[in-house]
Amino acid sequence: MFLGIDIGTSSVKAVLVDERAAIVAQGSAPLSVARPQARYAEQDPEDWWQATLSAVGGLPRAQRAAVGAVGLSGQMHGATLLDRHDRVVRPAMLWCDGRAAFECLELERREPRARAITGNLMMPGFTAPKLLWIARHEPQHFARVARVLLPKDYVRLRLTGEAVSDLSDASGTGWLDVAGRRWSEAMLAASGLERAQMPQLVEGSAPSGRLTAHAAAQLQLPRIQVAGGAGDNAASAVGMGIIAPGQTLLSLGTSGVLFAVTGQFRPNPDKAAHAFCHCLPDRWHQMSVLLTAASALDWVGQIMGEADPQRLVAAAEVESLGASSPFFLPYLSGERTPHNDPHARGVFFGLTAQCTRGALVLAVLEGVALAFADGLDVLLESGETIGEISVTGGGARLRYWGQLLAAALNRPLSYRAGSELGGALGAARLARLALTGTAPEAVCTPPPQTALIEPRADLVARLAERRPLFMRLYRDLKDRFQELER
Repeated sequence: MFLGIDIGTSSVKAVLVDERAAIVAQGSAPLSVARPQARYAEQDPEDWWQATLSAVGGLPRAQRAAVGAVGLSGQMHGATLLDRHDRVVRPAMLWCDGRAAFECLELERREPRARAITGNLMMPGFTAPKLLWIARHEPQHFARVARVLLPKDYVRLRLTGEAVSDLSDASGTGWLDVAGRRWSEAMLAASGLERAQMPQLVEGSAPSGRLTAHAAAQLQLPRIQVAGGAGDNAASAVGMGIIAPGQTLLSLGTSGVLFAVTGQFRPNPDKAAHAFCHCLPDRWHQMSVLLTAASALDWVGQIMGEADPQRLVAAAEVESLGASSPFFLPYLSGERTPHNDPHARGVFFGLTAQCTRGALVLAVLEGVALAFADGLDVLLESGETIGEISVTGGGARLRYWGQLLAAALNRPLSYRAGSELGGALGAARLARLALTGTAPEAVCTPPPQTALIEPRADLVARLAERRPLFMRLYRDLKDRFQELER
């Protein structure tokens, strides 16, 4: 067996995969996000560890005894600060925390080569500006920082006692020379940090340590090897067999991602595209990132008192998407691609007394689909060739949403077995690679296709008709967002 653990934002998932690549067991445990102020998003790292114990503990004990290696996937960018005794200094600031906008400008002022070194526009969600924010606002905490880890790497520390990260996850810190696949001394110095405060770097398919006796006993696992693993999107790509240039993944989770594999480093920072290392050697990828995707549906469901996303989507499906249907800007946590605007807010536009609950849900589904179309334009502008797109994430269960997405992107969407477990499944595959040394092409194959959604001509035409107004709404409101925050 091979075990994959995905440290997500809303849950920790664990999946067991056998040597035939079949999923034989899975477990999960919920997580919550603390939002003490506007644009703040934090979690206690201890919660990740306790949820890991719970998710893995939910797997059959006999099958756990047969595990040969474990891989890790995780939410990216989270600033996990540890002191010299590896004690947590403060709650981790998450990928969706938007308070460090000023520090992004300050970091690029301190190191004018930042975009050339990292290949990325500095964004509030990245790890590096968070450390500048802490140095400025919480100097007593910054003075105690002996080590900075990403969420999954904190769990690795608890598993193995080793401070290690992989190159895909490290790409999102703002401290990596992404083309050279190594820490940048210049970016660390601009952040007031040293190389000694960073974890060791390995490829995602390489070993990173073994379970300690204590962790093995807690999890009731053998003292097995832990793979380097990956950031959640790179892990999901491996889980769906997206490892070769030209292959593309759409992740419809808490956030939304379009992930395109490249055979070389191809940055486009001016349009807020991410250019990161893939979790396999000598491969990179570009990403367009939405900060709010399936979480927008959760949000509107919470307001309506409906926790079942299937029922929400059923209410939307009976509505007719017409010229006078309301719009929704899905910027509940700000936005990255293409706007890089932490001040952006969610907006319903065009409401009338005739609007039904289903019409509002439909506006949310359409708004996320049109935001993905904005992201696709950025990838196409960078020279990517995008054909059929594989879908992963919890939102992949909602096939009517898939119809809207296929129409907005004007691309066929492929659904595959285990797509909702993308990150954990990819982590299990990386565990297998680390243990066996097998070629990635032999292990990271696409799972069986369960559905293919072709773009419907009528929906393509309707969304193309509505999209210009959707785009103008953000431009018209951009200055008002900042005014509202002041």
